[in-house]
This record gives sequence, C-alpha cells and structure tokens, in this order.
Amino acid sequence: VQLQASGGGVVQAGGSLRLSCAASGLTWDDYAIGWFRQASGKQREGIACITKSGRDTYYEHSVTGRFTISRDHAKKMVYLQMNSLKPADTAVYHCAAGLIDNLHIATVGRGLSANDFSSWGQGTLVTVSS
Repeated sequence: VQLQASGGGVVQAGGSLRLSCAASGLTWDDYAIGWFRQASGKQREGIACITKSGRDTYYEHSVTGRFTISRDHAKKMVYLQMNSLKPADTAVYHCAAGLIDNLHIATVGRGLSANDFSSWGQGTLVTVSS
C-alpha cells in the first residue's frame, strides 16, 4: 500500500493551497481517508477525514470553516482544500487510510485518532508565512 500526499508549498497568510492524496495497492472504495499534520516540536494531530462513501466528513475545530476535504472516486484521489491559511497551519501534512465505518463514533469525544489508520504515506510540507 502506498499513499502519497502532494501539493504543499509556501504561501502567505490568508492564502490557499490544495493538497492531494493518491493511493495504490488498496481497495480505494473500502477506506476512509484522513489528513494529519505535525508541526515542528508538536504532536501529530488529525484535522480532517472523509468516509469511504464521501458522504460524511470530520474536521478538527481549528480548521472548521477553512478546510474542505473531498474525494474523487473515479480518480481515486482525496483532496484537502485549505483556505484562509494561518502561520499556525505550518506543518508536514500526511494522508492516511483507515477502515472506519462510522466517523461520528470514531471521533466523538476524542477527535481523529491515528490508531484508526493503518496505511500512511510520506507527507508534504506546508509553510504559511506571516
């Protein structure tokens, strides 16, 4: 299984980026896809997830209203549209695949957990300058 995140770069505060996640070696339609990020010196945090159907999504509160996750079943891609970027969004962003049936049950009270994801790819660096 291979996951590859791309689309990172340097952007000014207030700007936008779109990250892409491509996967191979797995049955794409069976997996929820999550986005995690890890800033230098900080713990990894789960920020967004989309179910295998694409009907349900989850956002961590700090990105709600600014980030949008979507998936294209035909292209087997997941995207993270990031708008109104802030310096605090600077991090390495990873996508991951997990067998999550119910996103609400998986995240209620605890947020998005890396333990629910079995496959990870290399990340892409997002740098937001002030």
